[in-house]
Parts: sequence; C-alpha cells; structure tokens
Amino acid sequence: MIDPHAAAFKEEAYELLAELEISLLELEERPDNNDLIGKVFRTMHTIKGSGAMFGFDDIAAFTHEIETVYDKVRDGIISVSNELINLTLQAKDQIKLMLDDSPQGEDPQGPILQKTISAFKKLASGDGTITTPQTPYSSSKWASPSFTQELQPGGDITYRIRLKPAADIFMTGTNLLLLLDELRCLGDCVATAQTDAIPPLEDMNPEFCYTCWDIILTTDKGVDIIKDVFIFVADNCEIKIDVIDAGVLGEPEEDYKKLGRILTERGDITEESLNSALNEKKYIGEMLVEKGLVTPDKVQSALMEQQQLRKIKEKTQTKEEASSIRVPASKLDTLVNLVGEMVTVQARLTQAALTFASVELASIAEEVERLTAELRDNTLNIRMLPIGTTFGRFKRLVRDLSQDLGKEIELTTEGADTELDKTVIEKLNDPLVHLIRNSIDHGIESPDVRVASGKPRTGTIRLSALHSGAHVIIEIKDDGKGLDREAILAKAVGKGLTHPGVELADKEIFGFIFQPGFSTAKEVTNVSGRGVGMDVVKRAIETLRGSIDIQSEKDKGTTIFIKLPLTLAIVEGLLVEMGDDHFVIPLYLVEECVELTREDLLNAHGRDIAYIRGEMVPYVRLRKEFNINGDVPLIEQIVVTGINGDRVGFVVDKVIGEYQTVIKNLGGLYKDVEGISGATVLGDGTVALIVDAPQLIKNVEKQLYS
Repeated sequence: MIDPHAAAFKEEAYELLAELEISLLELEERPDNNDLIGKVFRTMHTIKGSGAMFGFDDIAAFTHEIETVYDKVRDGIISVSNELINLTLQAKDQIKLMLDDSPQGEDPQGPILQKTISAFKKLASGDGTITTPQTPYSSSKWASPSFTQELQPGGDITYRIRLKPAADIFMTGTNLLLLLDELRCLGDCVATAQTDAIPPLEDMNPEFCYTCWDIILTTDKGVDIIKDVFIFVADNCEIKIDVIDAGVLGEPEEDYKKLGRILTERGDITEESLNSALNEKKYIGEMLVEKGLVTPDKVQSALMEQQQLRKIKEKTQTKEEASSIRVPASKLDTLVNLVGEMVTVQARLTQAALTFASVELASIAEEVERLTAELRDNTLNIRMLPIGTTFGRFKRLVRDLSQDLGKEIELTTEGADTELDKTVIEKLNDPLVHLIRNSIDHGIESPDVRVASGKPRTGTIRLSALHSGAHVIIEIKDDGKGLDREAILAKAVGKGLTHPGVELADKEIFGFIFQPGFSTAKEVTNVSGRGVGMDVVKRAIETLRGSIDIQSEKDKGTTIFIKLPLTLAIVEGLLVEMGDDHFVIPLYLVEECVELTREDLLNAHGRDIAYIRGEMVPYVRLRKEFNINGDVPLIEQIVVTGINGDRVGFVVDKVIGEYQTVIKNLGGLYKDVEGISGATVLGDGTVALIVDAPQLIKNVEKQLYS
C-alpha cells in the first residue's frame, strides 16, 4: 500500500524540480538576479524539509548540501558560475532518479552521489569562486528595517514606510509627489501626510518642506526595489521600512491590530500613555487626541494602516478559499468517460423525443442537451493545460546537446499559454524531442561555419504554438543549413521510393524522410544517423489525429508544422452511410463533398479518379475497404479530404451531415484493426466507426506498389 503522504510529496517534488530546471537555466543567463537565486534556494529548502517529514531522508540529506551552497550565494559569498549551474542541474537529475526509485539511481553512498556532494561541500567550504559581499545601501540615513533575510519576493508583503524629508530638500529640485507615484506603481499603496510640523503662516519658509508621510505598500517586489525608489534622496531623508504583514498563506488567522498597538509600534505614543487613556470609556483615538498625546493626523494615519491590513487579510483569506486542489488524473479520466456516456444518452433522449413527437418530452430533451453541452465543455476545459509546461523542458535539452556538439544555440518560445488536452501534451513530448534533436544535429551549423557563411555565430531554434479553430499549430523552426533536396532525392531513388527523372515537388521530396530507415547522414552519432525516428514521429502525430508538414530552404533553415486537435475525447465528424452501416470521417480533414455519377465513372475509364473542377482527385471506395455488400446507389458521394497537403476522396453511399461524437476505444480485441481509430454510439443506439483516413490511404498505397 503506497503511503498517500509520500505520494503527495513525490508529486509536489516533481513539479518543484521542473520549476527548478527552468529557474537554473534563467539564472545562467542572469547570474545577478537575486529573485532567481532566492527561488532556487527556496525550492531546495522545500524539498529538503518535506522530504525529511515524509521519510525521504536520503533526499533531505543530499538537498541540504545544495541548500547550504545557495544560502551562501544569497549572501554574496559564492558567485553564480557555469560550474555551479552544471553541478546543480546534475543534482536535480539525481534527485529525480531518487524519487523514481529507478535502478539507475544512486543510493546515498553511491559514487556519483558522493562525488556530487563533495563538489557542493567544496563550494560551501570556500574553495569555490568567492566574491566580496555587497551592501548597496550603506547610508546612515537608512533605518534598520524589521524584516529578515527569509522574506523573499514571490508573495504579497505589506510594508510601512515612514518618509521624513529634510527641510531643505526642495532646494535640490526634488519632487516628492513623483516618488509617491512611483511607489503606487509597485502595488497597492496608501499614503497619509503628517502636517503637525507645519508652522503658522507668518513663521513659514515657502522653500522648506514641513510635511512627512506614512505609507502602506502591499507589493510582491522585494525591499531592494522599494529602496531604489528613494536612491537619489536617501541622503536627504529619514526613511524607515518595516514589514507589517508577510502575506504568507496558511498562517493562523489573527485579530486585526488594535489602534493603540499600531501607535505604540510606530513610536507615536508610549505604553504608559496608552494604558492611561484606556481607563476611560471612549474611542481610543478620540481620547488620545483629547489628552494631547497624539495629533489627529497620526490617528488618521494609524486608522489607514488598520484598514489596509484588514483589506489585505480579507484578500489573503479569499485566496486561500479559492485555491486549487490536486486531483489524480485517473479520477479526471473517469469523469470524462462519464460525461461521454451522458452525451450519448442525451442524444438518444433527443432522438426519442423526435420519434414520439411529444412537445413536453422535446422540451425536457432540449434542456438536458443544453446542460450536457455545458458540462461537456467545462469537463474538457479542466483537462486543458498550457503547452508551455512542455516547452520549458526543451531548454535543458538544447543547452546540454549544443554543448556536447560544440555548437552555440538559443531556443526561443512563443505561445506558451496555448492550451491543449493533457493527453495530447503527454504524447507530444517524445516527437518534439526528436524533432528538436534533429534541428540541433542536422540543421544548425557549427559556429565557425555559420560565421564563414555570414550568419550569426549563435543559431536559433524557435518553438511556437497558436490556436487555429479547433486545432493547435506547432512550429519548430531553425535558421540552419536546411534540407539537402538533391541528397534526399538520390537516397529515395536508391531505396526504390521513386524513379530517376521523375519530376517531384519539394513537398514530395521532403516527405521521403518520413519513410522507415531513411537517413542521409554520412556517419552515425550518439544523436542520430541510423534512420530511426522520423517515421516514428509521423506515426505518433497521426495517432493523435494530427498531421506533419515540412518547408525548407537551403542555407536558410527548416520549418516543421504540426497540426493537432485540441482534444482527443471528442471529434467533430462528418456522418456518412453505406448500406446499413454508419461511419464518421473527422471533419478537420474534410474539404468538400461532391456527387459521383455513372457518367463520371465512364469518363474515368476504370480508374479511381474523379475530375473535380479540372483537377484529378484519386479516391478510395470505403465499401471495398470495409467489405460492405449490397446494392450501390446510382449516385454516390465523394468526401474530399486534405491529408498532409494531398487531396484524396472517400466514396460513400450517402452523406448525412456533421456530427459531434465522443470517441470510444474498440478494446483489446480490435486494437490491430487498420483503418478504424475508434467508435461512437449514435442517438438511436447504433454504433458508428470512426475512419482513420491517413491509415487507409497508406494501406491503398501499399496495395498499389506491392
């Protein structure tokens, strides 16, 4: 029996490690970014603490060494170097192996683990690269803030800022209102002016500043960012910054601070004066003003702070109530299956309402249909995830592989927030890995070659995603040397895929690389060259009901386009009929439907070709492919599809119309049946098979060339 707490820790640790890898790669590019350093430290600290709590002592002990090093990085004792990043990435991989309980993983006394631990201990002991700690704000004008080093940016923190300018600050040309406006840009900011020091008019110097400010700022920025606002006036002001609310979710709920407590904390009154005033039965602020212990401005400022803290607390509680919950994927899949069953039952109810011609039943069926559609859409949206979670993994792949091959490559991403069904994203990872590895190995040239050809020394791979109707288009584009058209054509001729002298378009020639065992590499490397992969990539994409296409220009680069449906649970289809059987052709493949008459058959002279607006379109007879007997109607229908840029028709008896269908697996008994990708239940309870159009075309091609 698996401990549910340990399982929860593992799941959280995997997410933390994925975020850690992204943070480390960003830190490599921006080694002076304190936010990223703090993020890496906090990740290690969390894994260590949670690991020790749930019995993963080996992980806790290992992570402790890394945490120690990054604690010194935070303090400026150790600098961020390429060696440190490489070492931490190796440690991240080792932690993942320890979580996996993989046989490849090392036990705590294993040589790889010990070597990594020794390297971190060496850095922590001071044998690594040392830098002098920096203290950017050393002016005596800064009061010691009451916050600790543990308060790192990332959550909302509420600060009290007391700003008391020097009387002659206006002589320097300073506009204090602009400073307040800049603070407002950092977050939720409220400022109260203290005017009790303003003298009578006859004693006032118009060039002097007599006002100071109490400011309450709630922001996710660090204290250094706040200090930067005052960097040019720090020598002419008294500035005190205190943390009054750390904004940590999950803390025990406390009462809001009383007004008297706020005033004593700020030093506006003493404890003795407060206790004396509390003996009277009046509002505390009113009593303090009457006794002359505090000015009305200071009471107003304290009330403003109290209200701001109350608002922040309420906002924090709302966040806690609205926080997300973790649900096992299996439960989500069960929910989707149940919704699919409900959609089928709803279709049968609608069919029954039409059959019995009952107005009342039709009204109920219409309402059920509306609710079912909303439930279906919301359930499917729960499964949608941003593709950026997959894109982020490839930065490490590009970094490590380009270093191994001696190349300089930058990976850029676009459209990371584009959403896809989680099942599609999971199955998309391996094809994308292979395509990116190919771009690195075959596409991008070495730095010297790029410079000699007038290109930038660093090559670029761009990974992008965008929505296109009910589909997502993913592009993998590099600025490398492009595909060698002549080499591919020669290899295709040599393998008997085409004949010498046959005129082929670039698209057809580039399509040969998807043939099994096809490779133009002159030598086999640890990356590629064996001709294994591109055919697997295409097969994996087609399994996802998608398509793949290539465009390439010599010495300019290559772009690979992948078109995928948003979800695999539901397919928009075209319902067709042959005899007593029904089939569904995926609608995203369908371009048009035309009639096929006896006259058209005579004009084709026995060939399975139709002339559609002057263009020859080959077609496949579904009756023949699925062995359906019976009389053929005088006028048949051709469903013209576009598959990988080619127009191919499917001949059917009758086109019924569009149909949104929930896909059902055929089961293990029919898993090897070709030409069928699934099934669905129609409104009258009968079963319709979903046509796997790309596979059918492959089967026909095999029959023609065998």
